[in-house]
Amino acid sequence: MGATAPDLPALREVIRRHGLAARKSLGQNFLLDLNLIARIARAAGPLAGVNVVEVGPGPGGLTRALLAAGAASVTAIERDDRCVAALAELAAAYPERLRIISGDALEIDPAALAPVPRRIVANLPYNIATALLLRWLPGLGGYESLTLMFQKEVARRLTAVPRTKDYGRLSVLVQWIAEVTPLFDIAPTAFVPAPKVTSTLVRIVARAEPLSPCRREDLERVTAAAFGQRRKMLRQSLRSLGVPPEPLLDTAGIAPTARAEELSVEEFCALARVLAGTAQPFRSGFAAP
Repeated sequence: MGATAPDLPALREVIRRHGLAARKSLGQNFLLDLNLIARIARAAGPLAGVNVVEVGPGPGGLTRALLAAGAASVTAIERDDRCVAALAELAAAYPERLRIISGDALEIDPAALAPVPRRIVANLPYNIATALLLRWLPGLGGYESLTLMFQKEVARRLTAVPRTKDYGRLSVLVQWIAEVTPLFDIAPTAFVPAPKVTSTLVRIVARAEPLSPCRREDLERVTAAAFGQRRKMLRQSLRSLGVPPEPLLDTAGIAPTARAEELSVEEFCALARVLAGTAQPFRSGFAAP
């Protein structure tokens, strides 16, 4: 364990043999630089004894690096049947340590695939990256960490602070229960084909406790209303909640003339707690911001 199998073909050869032209419809952009791929694996921290879930492995470059770094197991979720066939060759080189799941990651619970200790490490497909993260947030405490690649603009939203243009609903929902650390940027030229944007690798770790107490569904409702009309004052944007906004804001100690981007995570939680005492019960999963 820890050494790359000696008979693995070059990634470009794997792509050629299996006809793995990247498909835009699947958000595919393949990383082929082995040094960069190894750096991503190292950024996930020591992997000995850790069960890793990877989403969108493509031809298996990062998969190789995770296995070579000593992960106890890697479970790779791949939707593209062409890539599944290519990954099967890699599984043969790492018996019992690589499991391939053919399917849509949006319909799969990663926690059900790997025992603890578990982490997610992935170069996420751009077109579903944010949706995947939002689906994983409720179960974030079941992972030691998530090391994920996003478009740089999404990574900025994850770490944005109030009164900045990148601060929004995604910022609040993630920062409420997690600490997000940007690790490093990756230039478009590192990918095949090269995307039009820079990417950023980030580490996401669940907080021991949320920043402030409230129910998730109430926080979702408040942030959806507030940022749905972010240019308007809260006394106007919160009307979509179906209850008079002025008493909500007054009880939470927030000026009715404030705008969504001015509120801290804790202030949104205060609004969510007040809403919980005045609104009808509401059930919802995370929705895309």
